[in-house]
Amino acid sequence: MTHETTPVHISEILPDIVSHLKHRSQVKPPPAIKEEAQLSVAGVSPAPADREPELTVLFGILTERRKWFATILQAISLMELPGTEYLKLYLQDMHRRNCKPVSIISAAHVLKHFLSFLSSLGRKEIEEVTRADLEAFVEHEQDRGLKIRSVRTYLSHAHAFLNFLIEEEILSAEILRKRIWLRLPQDLPRAIDPDDVERLLSVIAHSRDRALILVLLRTGMRIGELLETKVSDVNLKERTITIWQGVKNRRARVVYFSDDARDALRQWLEHRDATKGYLFHPEWGERMSYGGARYIFVKYLRAAGLSHRGYTLHCLRHTFASEMLNAGMRLESLQQILGHDCIEMTRRYARLTDKTRREEYFRAMKKIERGEIDGSYRLDSELQKVLKEKELLGSYHKELSPQP
Repeated sequence: MTHETTPVHISEILPDIVSHLKHRSQVKPPPAIKEEAQLSVAGVSPAPADREPELTVLFGILTERRKWFATILQAISLMELPGTEYLKLYLQDMHRRNCKPVSIISAAHVLKHFLSFLSSLGRKEIEEVTRADLEAFVEHEQDRGLKIRSVRTYLSHAHAFLNFLIEEEILSAEILRKRIWLRLPQDLPRAIDPDDVERLLSVIAHSRDRALILVLLRTGMRIGELLETKVSDVNLKERTITIWQGVKNRRARVVYFSDDARDALRQWLEHRDATKGYLFHPEWGERMSYGGARYIFVKYLRAAGLSHRGYTLHCLRHTFASEMLNAGMRLESLQQILGHDCIEMTRRYARLTDKTRREEYFRAMKKIERGEIDGSYRLDSELQKVLKEKELLGSYHKELSPQP
């Protein structure tokens, strides 16, 4: 099955991404900004303003008749920041390379902050940027209270943008001669305790909600992938769901689901509105949003008395991966099901699953307790002799070294 790569209307793509960006910016569009945006879309130059309208606001208020990418470029044109023309060229390059809309929107959002920061430093042109400015940008984002992962994401976008400018011979390569690296904590994926899984499932009676949670738990799908799933993508007989385009890497794959998930799906299919194409939909509307799915999950966590545990929807995916490894699935097979580009991503779950390590630990400890260990901790006599000679020679050279 092929997918068209031509841009679609903004109302048809990533409604949750736009909503998320609006929430992050915490900016409400005043009437003046709405009028300004509408004039720009109509081709009329807006009146000068003493403020820079937030990109995330403009995403939501520009007319739906515009293509989503043209809308982003229009929003950037309203900004009076150093390097906006180069930013448009960079985003056009991403669009030509068929980058995902979410990646382009994220880059535009982050780089708007980056250019705003450069402006606050007094930079009038992007050619004036220095490595010290990039370091100051990282420190500024850390001071704002961003988590280390978010700061690293911001830095990654800035690096990619500056590298583009270097390739276009606009900036000197000296800026990125030695890149800034931020070390991330080696945290483990968060899986739901088996007893908590049972408690959670025991309080879900609604057919749609039970099917939603069980499919996530038994397939390891990302929530975005499941919300994009249509009824035609599900094969109850084969117990498969076809993901035509992965959320993160656009990689198509097939996932499988268990008997209990099949039963839950069958019950939901009997009650759902057959006129709607998406597998999961709200009572009013065509497609369930991420916010709606999260609300469902949190509601049942509260009903099961698990709100304090800090579980998220993504923990269902972590739980699936951990349980499959504990059950003996090979890493290579799990990698394909999860849709990971790199097996190192999948290997994180091997650190989390402890069934095999637990068995090996207690097997070894029993031998230790029974005194069945073979060998000795004393060094071999020949090895001791070699080490002694090396020590003497070392001290001899040290005594001679000051002499000419």
